[in-house]
Amino acid sequence: MGFSGHLVFARSERPLLEAPLFGSTDPGLRNDVHEWQPRPGGWQTLQLEQGIWEDEYLFTLVERTGAPACVADVSDSSVALVSGLDTNGRRWQAWLNLDNAAALLVEEPEDVDDVSLWVTTPEFEEAIRHKRAELDTEVQADAEGALVWASAAGVQTASQQSRIEELLRARETFVEELFDALLDELGFPEAAQSSPQP
Repeated sequence: MGFSGHLVFARSERPLLEAPLFGSTDPGLRNDVHEWQPRPGGWQTLQLEQGIWEDEYLFTLVERTGAPACVADVSDSSVALVSGLDTNGRRWQAWLNLDNAAALLVEEPEDVDDVSLWVTTPEFEEAIRHKRAELDTEVQADAEGALVWASAAGVQTASQQSRIEELLRARETFVEELFDALLDELGFPEAAQSSPQP
């Protein structure tokens, strides 16, 4: 079974876990937080178990740190929705592992009595193909948003938008690795060693 929870990426001169945002959480929950190897420049990633992160925390974190931040909502290491926010309030979102995202987002017909049977039908496969194509049309705008966000973070990326789009369409067994690769490609300084711990 893979990881389900949130990957929080932000810049801070102090350990991110010391931010008041995390200090207000139940002390027992701190055992469910894993710190990835930090990146140069104060960039840090926290891996939080399910239930610790709330949507409004991203705004609080950006306001507190004075720097853009993003969070990946990960499900079973197989799919993630990344949401980024810069200091001007501009947001972007992107799905990672689009095939898995399509399977997660496809709506079941109202006349289906047994979902376990429906997922074995050609109709289900067609619904996934349709949803995957729908998600694919959003990749260009998602990549643009990610690059604007990285630029607002002050990093210099040599990456072409097409490379970011390629990553957003890529498949990885562990979506955490795809998230880390996306940060690398956006131009954030790389950690001394690989960090994802599925």
